[in-house]
Amino acid sequence: MLEYVTDAADPRLTDFTRLRDVELRKSLEAERGLFMAEGEKVIRRAVGAGYPIRSVLTTRRWLQPLADVLGDATVYVVSDEIMTATAGFQVHRGALASMARLPLPPTASVMESADRLVVLEDIVDHANVGAVFRCAAALGVGGVILSPRCADPLYRRAVKVSMGAVFSIPYARMDNWYTGLDELRAAGFQTLALTPDQSATPLDEVKLGDRVALLLGAEGDGLSSRWLHEADEPVCIPMSPAAMDAGVDSLNVVAAAAIACHGLMRGRR
Repeated sequence: MLEYVTDAADPRLTDFTRLRDVELRKSLEAERGLFMAEGEKVIRRAVGAGYPIRSVLTTRRWLQPLADVLGDATVYVVSDEIMTATAGFQVHRGALASMARLPLPPTASVMESADRLVVLEDIVDHANVGAVFRCAAALGVGGVILSPRCADPLYRRAVKVSMGAVFSIPYARMDNWYTGLDELRAAGFQTLALTPDQSATPLDEVKLGDRVALLLGAEGDGLSSRWLHEADEPVCIPMSPAAMDAGVDSLNVVAAAAIACHGLMRGRR
């Protein structure tokens, strides 16, 4: 159903308001049970993963390319100027879809369905979470477990950076990170804690079990001392000695995740 809107303050557009205001969006999206998909490719992936469309904000130019995926969804058609004024930035990908969230599965369900997991502790940057999801999905990891304070994978920036990979890999959020490792062990997972400490075992030398969970920590601080010490084994990505001498002693969390996910899938491709 098409509805033509000529005022950025129209109350029908409130799902799409001020998308760069992180605190506003976190409270609004939680309250309404929605998330934002930006661009044709991401919208298609969200719909393909079973997320219902609440409504769409787009311009006349993008109606035809999206026609086959929108079905009978409510589509608000606006000018480029109204689109920019509503979202708070220029929407280069032509369309925004307000999608209804689905209930997250319990952690036990994700653990049961996978033999390789990535577990994120307190990664709070949405772009980093999205990029880690993209790495995990691309390299064949079976699922992602989030600590309670991790950023929301369905926040617009995370979805955009992941290119929709957040829709293609199962994930769940721990109710209590304090007992999280016990839950992983009870499910039969070997827990490997990634650390920049070069005295740890190189990841490519670890004997991997049938079920393995790789623990990745927050930007800057890395894993908490509790998770680092309670994991079955700390592991590292070996750094160049010359780089270490020059003060380059670690990788950012996304680069580390990509290399570590590749190592985690050793022998399984």
